[in-house]
Amino acid sequence: MPITTLRIPTPDGQADAFAAYPDTRESHPGVLLYTDAFGLRPEIERKARELSAHGYYVLVPHVYYRHAPVPAVDLPAHIGEDVRPAIIAELMLLVRALTAEHVVRDAGAYLDFLDARPEVSAGPNGVIGYCIGGALAMRTATCFPDRVAALAGFHPGFLVTDAPDSPHRDIHRLAAEVHLGLAVGDMSPRSLGALTEALDAAGVDHTIETYPGTIHGYTMSDTDAFSPDGLQRHWDRLLPLLRRRLTTG
Repeated sequence: MPITTLRIPTPDGQADAFAAYPDTRESHPGVLLYTDAFGLRPEIERKARELSAHGYYVLVPHVYYRHAPVPAVDLPAHIGEDVRPAIIAELMLLVRALTAEHVVRDAGAYLDFLDARPEVSAGPNGVIGYCIGGALAMRTATCFPDRVAALAGFHPGFLVTDAPDSPHRDIHRLAAEVHLGLAVGDMSPRSLGALTEALDAAGVDHTIETYPGTIHGYTMSDTDAFSPDGLQRHWDRLLPLLRRRLTTG
């Protein structure tokens, strides 16, 4: 699958990104993929390539573009538990700087980019997020409900917070079908209850599943959290969701 590096104009500058898509003359549904906290790296490129092989144009932005180029921090080839805490501590400065207003402005630019690409078929898009990307995906889908038909989050973080702008507070605006694949211990019973209550109250078609035997980060093969079974379950849930909700080219 071809990979193209990109610079996407946003209201605040230019976001580095890459896209993976089938090497055909046909157009394909667009999928916006938000990374985990570690950001753009070979692991994410592999996921984008695999997803694109199923017939999607997959756009992966560098969400930290305002503050750091790619890579946002120096990453080893394998992010082991011995180095993970220090890396996360460094990245959290960038995560906290990514405000809700930034996310919404960027999301509009990313969706505009997808809409303008000749390789992308007409119709709503899918949005996927891993770890912190789950919150970015949720915010994108709630702020642009007419442009997002499928929403998936895997080992998502920060979906339910005490902040007035917590992503779960806008769930009533969702039009997308939702799947959330949690790791064991990802959400407290209180947070899970608030999330489920919001989805039920909004009448959103959704599934929330805790993947057995997993820990946070289970989809990422370049970390100690990786679970092959968890990754396969993620594909088994994601691909049917996208097939159900996105228009084929």
